Amino acid sequence: MIKRTVDHTSVDEIIDRYDGEKSFLIQVLLDLQAEQHWLQKDALSRISERLEVPLMRIQHIATFYKAFSLVPKGRHQVHVCTGTACHVRGAGRVLHTVEELIDIRPGETDLDLKFSLETVNCLGCCALGPVIEIDGKAHGKVTSGKTAEVLKGYE
Repeated sequence: MIKRTVDHTSVDEIIDRYDGEKSFLIQVLLDLQAEQHWLQKDALSRISERLEVPLMRIQHIATFYKAFSLVPKGRHQVHVCTGTACHVRGAGRVLHTVEELIDIRPGETDLDLKFSLETVNCLGCCALGPVIEIDGKAHGKVTSGKTAEVLKGYE
């Protein structure tokens, strides 16, 4: 079940780490995103109130940067590289296998909020292609057969 209200204590603790300084707004949002896996409207309102930053400005920042999500994301962020080097080495087959194993498509999150899946154009490690990145950790030279093994480590 998706939690729709925010524990203000958690938001306040993050803000307090930065002494309530509005200049740390993006870092506060990043910390909240890392902790909650998305930015809930209640949390943004609390940040606006505590940092004395207009809610509209916070929403603009939260929608501008890809690091932020206004919808629930899974605990594990799965990125499959579909750039040229990975593509020619079978990234399409790997992506299809990931989709089948976790039963979601790119841009989706599973109902258990365990996985979110995205495709990316390059992860910067072309020699290791095809590459799957999960929670910031790159797994290189992945084959369709090795995909289940890689994902099993994140259950």
